[in-house]
Formats: sequence, structure tokens, C-alpha cells
Amino acid sequence: MQTLRALINWTVTQTSAVDSVTGHNSTGDDPTGSAGNAGNAAGRSAPLRIGGRPVAADLRALAPDLSRRVLARLLDELPVYANLPGEEVAGDIAEIVQHSVRMFADAIEARRAPDETELAAQRRSAQRRAEEGVPLDAILAAYQLGIAMVWSQVSAGAKPDDHADLREVLEMLLEIQRRILCSVTDSYLAARRTIDSEEHSGRHALMAALLSGAEPDGTVRAAPRYVVLTLRLERHPDEDAAAPGVAARRKIRRVREALDAFSEQPCLTAFRSDRGTVLMPLDDAGAVLDHEGLRALIDDAAETAGAPLTAAVAIADAAEVPAAVAHTAEIVDLVRATGRQPGLYRLADVLLDYQLSRPSAALPALAARLEPVAEKPELLSTLQTYLDLDRDRRAAAHALHVHPNTVDYRLRRISELTGLSAHRTEDVGELHASLVARQALGERRQTAQSGK
Repeated sequence: MQTLRALINWTVTQTSAVDSVTGHNSTGDDPTGSAGNAGNAAGRSAPLRIGGRPVAADLRALAPDLSRRVLARLLDELPVYANLPGEEVAGDIAEIVQHSVRMFADAIEARRAPDETELAAQRRSAQRRAEEGVPLDAILAAYQLGIAMVWSQVSAGAKPDDHADLREVLEMLLEIQRRILCSVTDSYLAARRTIDSEEHSGRHALMAALLSGAEPDGTVRAAPRYVVLTLRLERHPDEDAAAPGVAARRKIRRVREALDAFSEQPCLTAFRSDRGTVLMPLDDAGAVLDHEGLRALIDDAAETAGAPLTAAVAIADAAEVPAAVAHTAEIVDLVRATGRQPGLYRLADVLLDYQLSRPSAALPALAARLEPVAEKPELLSTLQTYLDLDRDRRAAAHALHVHPNTVDYRLRRISELTGLSAHRTEDVGELHASLVARQALGERRQTAQSGK
């Protein structure tokens, strides 16, 4: 840090020497302001004075020392600046600080705030900081800190009869601050929009390449591995209101924000109102996914979005992303088809049902075991609930809002019609498999019809 401060001192001294010859009014060489006053056009009012000193000339003369003190406070109070490369702090940052201090002196001397063209240096500096990823709030805080120090410097030693000049200088500094902050913010955001657009286009191209199995074009570097998520978003209540598109976009935005907060890098995402695919980059090929943390994230995202959220997760190398996306989509469909609760699922969580639902000659035959009750939805729902609740008739009755005797009657009817009893251990597996097969076939028919 001592080396950095020495480099800053040298830079400020060099900048001061250049400015005194080229860029700013030379009255800084005359602390009394007499040389500047002699050159003023006829009718120009006397220079503003505080504590018996001409404000502009005094500020200009003190610019090198004041700039060093401003930089020292930036390094001490704003961690972002302390973490910048020393060469940048002693170069670009030191130069714009001193340039701004001298601009204040010129504005006070001219008794007018700088116009947009006179803020070109500040705009260029903001653009560079945007390109470097320095947060906007840190840049604005730096300017506010510097202006506050300028005010402390020029108002020191003020006397009661300085009230009029003191007020004019304060109003001038506040107007300069307003113009600088507006101009800097505009330049920074314009630069960020360009950068974000380029990054978004690059991420979109990378996402498309990964999903299709094509080779990425290198615009954005692909990670060696990805956490692959398929999401199913249920409707938010506001989507049934007058502006469903707004509600759907808000829901998706909230889910995206939650996912980006969890991932160390921006996620690659593709969403529509009810479904989404998310790729979270893993730079470390040996990284282990925090499943419990991700499960809690999905629950929090659903709460934030105000809509139930079902998700399936897998980890895949970049070349395996298409297969992993198809795989997690199947898990999400299976979870919903089998009536499970929303949340995060892995293959291990639905392993038996997943295998039972795979295409085979046995699948239609398994589904047909419950064909005799296919037209009796109350029997099917009772069977599903009874098996889901570990064959607890009272819990099933409570969930179905019926009397336990009604559950017994419906299970007896199923046994009479199918020959399979939910009370016989040897039949329970076949009943469960038949339910899964029916749901899998129904989901496929629905998907085929929606794709037509």
C-alpha cells in the first residue's frame, strides 16, 4: 500500500504539471487571484471568496494535495477501489480525481456548472469502470465522497460575512454533483447495456449449442460440467387476472434471480410460462453438488415466485447435456403423473417408478390390469391415496374427506373388479406398477396430442 501511495503521489504531481500548462486556467499559479482577475472580461464580478481567500484559485492551487487525500479515502473506505490494480488506481483513477477537482475550480470561477461536453472525461471514466465490472454504486459513492471533501476544503475558515459567497459555492457544488452523477450513471448504464447485450447473445448461442449437442463457437466459454435442471412452474394466481403475461414474466424473473443467487456464475436458462431448462456451470470437474442446498433453493424459489415448482436435477459433462435435459424432463413428467408433491427430485427418488414407466411390451399390459375401474375415477383416486399413505385407511379417508368405511368399500370394489387386493402384500406391487403404467401412458398421449 505504501508503494501504491507513492505512485499516486507521483502521478498526481505529474498530472498537476501537465494541467497547469495545458488543460486549466493558469490562475492557480497566483493564489491571490490577481492575475486571473486582471484577465477577466469587463463587467465580470469579483471572484467568490471564503475566509478571505479566492475559492477557485485556492482550490486549484490545492488540487494535487486534495486529490491525494481523496484517493487515500477512496482506498480506505471503498473496498472496490482498494481491490483495483495499483497501476489503475495510480493512473486512471488518480487522473480523473484531479481532473474533477480542477473542473470544480473552473466552474466556481466561471460561476456556472459544466455542461455535458465538459463532463466527457467523467463519462469516459465511467464507461471504463463499467467494462471492468466496477459496481455503479461504488463509482457514485466515490464522486460524492470527493465532492464532500471539496466542500470541506473550500468552506474551512468561513466567516459570518462570507454567507452570500458560501451559499453560492454550495449551490454550485450541489448542481455540479447532480450533473456529474446523472452523466456518469447514463454513460455507465449505456456501456453495461452494450456489454450485457453481447454477453446475453453469447450465452444464448452457448445454450443453443449445448442443448443441440453442437460445438460451441467460443464466444462464451463452455464449462466442463453443468448442473442440469428441468423445471415445471404451476400457474400463479395472477396469471388468471387481466394481464397474465406480466404475471408469468414476473414469476419467471423471480425464479431466475433465485437460481443466479445460488450459482457462482450466471445460469444459462430457457423459460416459457410453465416450463424451464437451466444449466448451472461447474468449473471444477470434481465439484460435488449440494443437493440439500439445491432442494432448499427450489422450495425458496417456489415461495418467492408464488407458484408451486417441480424440478429434476442431474449433473452432466458439456457433451452430455442434451441427454441430461431429456432425462430430467422425463423425471419431472413422471413426478407430476404419479401425483407427487412439488419440489426437487433426482432419479434415485423415483427409481422404481421410472423403470416401470419405461417403454416396453409389458407397459400396456400392466396398465390394463386396472382397466375394469378406468371409468370410476373415485376408485382410482382412493387406491392411489391409500398406497401413497402406506395403506393407512384412516389417513386415506381424511385425505379424501370420506369415512374410513367408504375407503374399505372402494378397495373391496377394486378387488372384485380386478382380482387384485390392496390388502394382500403380493398384490400391492402389481397395483402400484399398474397405476404408474397408466399414468406414464396417459402422459405420453397428452404430450403427443399437444405436439400436433
